[in-house]
Amino acid sequence: MPTDWSPGAYGRFRGFRLRPALDLLAQVPDVPSGDIVDLGSGTGAVAAALAARWPGRRLVGVDASSAMLAEARATGHYAALIEADAATWTPPVPPALVFSNAALHWLGDHEGLLPRLARLIAPGGALAVQMPLQHDAPSHRLLAEVAGRLFPDLFAPGGRHVSPVRAAADYARLLAPFGAVSAWETEYVQSLPPSGNGHPVRLFTESTAMRPYLARLSPDEAAAFVAAYETALAPVYRAEADGSVLFPFRRVFLVLHLPGSR
Repeated sequence: MPTDWSPGAYGRFRGFRLRPALDLLAQVPDVPSGDIVDLGSGTGAVAAALAARWPGRRLVGVDASSAMLAEARATGHYAALIEADAATWTPPVPPALVFSNAALHWLGDHEGLLPRLARLIAPGGALAVQMPLQHDAPSHRLLAEVAGRLFPDLFAPGGRHVSPVRAAADYARLLAPFGAVSAWETEYVQSLPPSGNGHPVRLFTESTAMRPYLARLSPDEAAAFVAAYETALAPVYRAEADGSVLFPFRRVFLVLHLPGSR
């Protein structure tokens, strides 16, 4: 199965994915002069909002996916686009803001990662992060359960996905030594539209949470996995009268504002 991201599949629910980014951006304080970094920029969905908030600033996009960066380039908002792993990326000059929307949950060791990012930022600058906090929800638990049942040689039977994402309070404690921290959680009740191509929750997860599973399966195995996952989803996320499905989705947010001098 393909291992790179699919911009088309990811963008299918663009509005649902953009709203948390805008909610995060609304809480970012004013920052000093310097680069604005969109870490895990993806297709550049947040680029216009970042450019509007800080007009005239140098906007830098960083992402590990060449396919996503190609889409981001087409927005015309970035002064530079860098293909790099967010876990090891280091800017040549400390930026004023590192803004990361729905990216860092793919990386482990948050106890090391978040402080590392904080140390990269210029005095008076900010780190702003939003991540899904959905790993205990049925949508994600069922992925692990179905995969373990169908393919016990590839996935642990009865296993659960272990996410590096913590509760908001944990990030507040972790980053408190670096400056003023605001951390919170929000559950968005998303009304996913009906589709003739499958269960709406499966369509939402296939470009994100399903990717690590599909990457290890052959096309025939992937088809069996998708069918079994949809069967498991149906009684948990029931269709409304119009065919839509209400899909609660929890996210964690944090904004670190560094002091003006260190």
